[in-house]
Amino acid sequence: MNTSFPQIPAEYVVPLNMNGLRGRMLRMPPPKNKKREVLIVYGHHASLERFYSLAQVINDDAGVTLPDLPGFGGMDSFYKIGEKPDLNTMADYLASFIKLRYKKQRFSIAAISYGFIVVTRMLQRYPELAGQVDLLVSVVGFAHHEDLRFSKRRYIFYRSLATFFSMRLPALFFKNVVLHPSMLRTFYSRTHNAKHKFTDLEQEDKKVLTEFEIHLWRINEVRTYMTTTISMLTVDNCLSNVNLPVWHIYVKSDNYFDYQQVEKHFRSIFSGYHAVAAPIKSHMPNVIAGKAEAATIVPKKIRQLFRATPK
Repeated sequence: MNTSFPQIPAEYVVPLNMNGLRGRMLRMPPPKNKKREVLIVYGHHASLERFYSLAQVINDDAGVTLPDLPGFGGMDSFYKIGEKPDLNTMADYLASFIKLRYKKQRFSIAAISYGFIVVTRMLQRYPELAGQVDLLVSVVGFAHHEDLRFSKRRYIFYRSLATFFSMRLPALFFKNVVLHPSMLRTFYSRTHNAKHKFTDLEQEDKKVLTEFEIHLWRINEVRTYMTTTISMLTVDNCLSNVNLPVWHIYVKSDNYFDYQQVEKHFRSIFSGYHAVAAPIKSHMPNVIAGKAEAATIVPKKIRQLFRATPK
């Protein structure tokens, strides 16, 4: 595991300006004699640095493009231009990015967790883009709020909290008080979700992990985080079909999703379904995982698909 914050070489990071919103994009060219291009769409509570190690793994076999999503990774939020970061708005943004980045070029998609519900909604709203996609990979993705493994009590708690703090004044309080670095250093490791992330870590690793978690909480815009949380807690992408097969990387002991429920919903949406289990203990490797740890989330079969010459 890394013992410091993930660092991306400067030559791989370029400015991203979309609809008046400023962010960044990771661009890693394909290896010699490789033609596949993969668009990575990251998940919740994310940044380019958070998923750089996964990009490195995929870049062994393909070119990689990883854009910021509005409100995440330090990118301006939709609230700056008077829009709400609901699922449809995020899907429209991603469609605009694809039209600008790939034009008529074929490409693959690897979308992580929340990122996969955005991709699914995009393909439902813009079915013509499915014709450009030569491989669709869900990395611990989901499709419906019933896929979540939360108890009813925890579900109500999260939804109520997210709804309250998605409002402007409560969000300011959350940012300036709850997310103050001193508060996070004191209490973050005691939260329900953090306990999974800190399992089996040495004390020094816990310190590094805590500091990077603080960094993520501070750069991701609070109202966007809360509104997208509501999207995850209420999503139903089973209302229309996508004319693409999906390769789904799942984790049997995922602390967030019931993989059997996910399969049921994916089969109702996509034209084909293929599942491959990742040999890890929780939803994703921790936020400071290096390339070796990130490789565990990409099983051999998926690596073979990325390695194959795209059709």
